[in-house]
Amino acid sequence: MSNKEYRPTLAQLRTFVTIAENKHFGTAAQKLNISQPSLSQALVALETGLGVQLIERSTRKVIVTAIGEKLLPFAKETLEAADAFLNRSRGAGGELTGPLTIGMIPTIAPYLLPTLLPRLREHCPQMSPSVVEDKTKHLLAMLREGQIDLALMALPSEASGMVDLPLYTEEFVVVVPEDHPLAGSHDLDLDVLDQLDLLLLDEGHCLHDQIIDLCRRAEINPSKAAHAVTRASSLTTLMQLVSAGFGATLLPMSAVDAECHRTGVATATFGPRVRADREIGLVYRSSSSRAHEFEQIGRLMREAYDEASRPAEKLLA
Repeated sequence: MSNKEYRPTLAQLRTFVTIAENKHFGTAAQKLNISQPSLSQALVALETGLGVQLIERSTRKVIVTAIGEKLLPFAKETLEAADAFLNRSRGAGGELTGPLTIGMIPTIAPYLLPTLLPRLREHCPQMSPSVVEDKTKHLLAMLREGQIDLALMALPSEASGMVDLPLYTEEFVVVVPEDHPLAGSHDLDLDVLDQLDLLLLDEGHCLHDQIIDLCRRAEINPSKAAHAVTRASSLTTLMQLVSAGFGATLLPMSAVDAECHRTGVATATFGPRVRADREIGLVYRSSSSRAHEFEQIGRLMREAYDEASRPAEKLLA
């Protein structure tokens, strides 16, 4: 039976959330920097006060109970609201203060960070940003678990409980070996993909899926257009392969300046009426109390993209 006068502490809620996320008492205690007995005592106090079992303990594994799964999102929201309150208080009522963990997909992070980080330092001097680079599905999982605050990725996220905030549309550029017949072209159509031995990132990268979708829009068999054997986990590796004459690939505009100043490669662009691009934006939990802050950060990201892509536009002109 629950105690109607009972009010859980933030420490108890954080204990519950950390155990539920890690499914291991030792790991949870280490992350919270407390002893395992203290961790267990906090959980017992929470369960006793609520009159429900949140976590099943066994010698082999830790299981979140059905009622625990239902209460977990509310515990996370409470902790998030408390963190937002503390961050605002540290900024004397201002915004854009305190810690912020930003997730980014690998086809954005290396190319946007050089122009984004100086903006964050200039406009958000009281903020302590950290960056996590990972594939889309992993970033969405980390968002759900509260491990990151927001993520910059290709939209739509199609994730329940999340908000998509569109920021900019990024065009794709064709990269071929320097002696390729298409080198320097500026009016390509999508059917040109049928003429290329495309090199793709590993499955799981959203850019891989976006290029496959372009092939389907052009009514090209993706398995025919894409290289059947070669796969890479970074755009830099793909560019090395193109430079060596192994095939061609598509780069997002923000990566062109960093990746195309190398020997052995040339660029080509699609015609003005051809849509070959991706929409990039921020994704964050709909329960977050920091939506207004995220919109301000989104504006800085849009400015950073404009600066990062400007040299590529001159190179391709």
